[in-house]
Amino acid sequence: MSDDPHLWLEEVEGERALAWVRAENARSLAVLEADPRYRGFYEAALAIVAAQDRIPYPWFRGARLANFWQDATQVRGRLRETGLAEFRRREPRWETLLDIDALAAAEGRNWVFQGAVPLPPQDRRCLVALSDGGKDAAEWREFDAAEKRFVEGGFALPEGKQSVAWYDRDTLLVARDWGPGTMTAAGYPFVLKRWRRGAPLAAAEELFRGTPDDVSVRAGVLRENGRPCGVLLSRAVDFFTEERFLLRADGKRRIALPGRSSYRGFVAGQMVFSLEEDWRGFPSGALISLGLDDAAAERPALIRAPGPREAIEGVSATRGRLLVTLYRNVVGAAYAYRFAGGAWHGERLALPDNVSVAIASANDRDDRAFLDVAGFLLPNTLYLADLASGAAAAVKASPARFAGEGAVVEQFEATSRDGTAVPYFVIRPRELRHDGGAPTLLYGYGGFQVSLTPNYAAIAGKLWIERGGVYVIANIRGGGEFGPAWHQAALKDKRQRAYDDFIAVAEDLVARRIASPRRLGIMGGSNGGLLMGVMLTQRPELFRAVVIQVPLLDMLRFHKLLAGASWIAEYGDPDKPEEAAFLRRISPYHNLAAGIDYPEPLFVTSTKDDRVHPGHARKMAAKLAALGRPFLYYENVDGGHSAAANLKERARQYALQFVYLSRKLMD
Repeated sequence: MSDDPHLWLEEVEGERALAWVRAENARSLAVLEADPRYRGFYEAALAIVAAQDRIPYPWFRGARLANFWQDATQVRGRLRETGLAEFRRREPRWETLLDIDALAAAEGRNWVFQGAVPLPPQDRRCLVALSDGGKDAAEWREFDAAEKRFVEGGFALPEGKQSVAWYDRDTLLVARDWGPGTMTAAGYPFVLKRWRRGAPLAAAEELFRGTPDDVSVRAGVLRENGRPCGVLLSRAVDFFTEERFLLRADGKRRIALPGRSSYRGFVAGQMVFSLEEDWRGFPSGALISLGLDDAAAERPALIRAPGPREAIEGVSATRGRLLVTLYRNVVGAAYAYRFAGGAWHGERLALPDNVSVAIASANDRDDRAFLDVAGFLLPNTLYLADLASGAAAAVKASPARFAGEGAVVEQFEATSRDGTAVPYFVIRPRELRHDGGAPTLLYGYGGFQVSLTPNYAAIAGKLWIERGGVYVIANIRGGGEFGPAWHQAALKDKRQRAYDDFIAVAEDLVARRIASPRRLGIMGGSNGGLLMGVMLTQRPELFRAVVIQVPLLDMLRFHKLLAGASWIAEYGDPDKPEEAAFLRRISPYHNLAAGIDYPEPLFVTSTKDDRVHPGHARKMAAKLAALGRPFLYYENVDGGHSAAANLKERARQYALQFVYLSRKLMD
């Protein structure tokens, strides 16, 4: 839009734009950090996120367990490991492999650890990803875990948005920026190459090529007992549609699955996929498998077909089992499946009922896995499950972080504009007076088939519920709570349904006299930030407080900013007039208007967010200023898409947001 007066704010590191950011930060922080509650909120939040007695979530690294740990003194964190027997101890001894704080100091860089990919089957060599300030773009270095050092002359990839997979000790499969004309409009690679040890990166051999109009390409190596038996090549045509090819010694074959399907794992010679559309008698949402020799999909096997109020969430493979988490009406359970006689046989694991269940890590050397079990008022407990026997035992538990005994959890349904029943959770003080006077925070997302499941509300519990506030989670369409159909019901020009769902939940809270517009605030990030912007512009009278985190807001330019082009399949294409017309109707930036009494929002974003452009939040705030409407704004220099690169930054962000909410809804 050439007539956009705030276009200059899209220049991420522009001098004028950064001067505007500094001025708005200073103005807003002077208000929020001067509040007498700020210091207490910050210290309480830091005590929770940096607690020494929190669960050190592990992943299997051969016969050992690895963990990445941050705390108040180890701000950037350290990669460490221990044995299973030692891990079971109340205070296990850990051996440091890589100290990110020390590395950052030695190299004078703002390193943020982005993960480590081990080389099976020994897992001694790893590829470590390091990001400057928390960006998605990272550089990769080969690391020797036994010697605790980077490998001299080993594999090293310069910074970029890239995917990397080990094939064997001397071979990587790399998709990255190979030079002009090798990146998609979304900023991801569409050329995959094989890079052999000792050869210069420029000499890597091309294996696969997509097109500039794709989202990306990537490769995954299929292994049996740690040894490669094939390569799965994936070409993302759009965010939800993929073409897949199986590369083996005898050549490359296209896998005859529908485009709307997702690869979920490999076990017992079976490639496992979830379906996001009906196919050959299998319903959308089903989990199926194909044998390595069945790329033509002539003999697919059904693993699980969820019911109408169910959804498969997590899937991981062990040596001989498939671990699946299944949610019914947004409550979780876990199942172990084995493949025998050409069919899958499942058994439910012995875990508590009425909880959220997430897969923390699965071991491909045996049939063990770690599962994280929690509820809104139930602190996280880590279970070690034996998938062969179906047994599971708690090995670590987090202590309570707030006085949850004074609260209760309820699940209600609101009726959306088109009659759809929309579930939502309410976490409230036990002695709540239903007079509409309770300060209430409503959280939502509603996009990309992402489900909001019951997780322990540590921060909200301490800074909000314990102080008499009500916390609400809305399971609106666009999410994945009831499988692909729940998501697809709000795609593109149907997106208003997600917004109608959220409004219905807010109005239901008022009708139940839990809240009132004077005491009702809302919060959401990324796609949820777009949701918040839509609520601000469509129903400003319904809310008193709006926290807009790392948002999309300019829906006519989102596809031109950073990774935005990859989301056209979710939102629509602004370059197509018929789709642009709808996007303009929902675009928060374009629907701000003079003469409307908008609630004063709080924007939270990051200069280093290289996924959702900070220009969205900047421009929306600047337009509010031009209209003479109040707002608060905080842009963290670091942090990437999370807007927080370390635990102290995260605690500060929590404190700022709950000070704002307290001022608006409790005062």
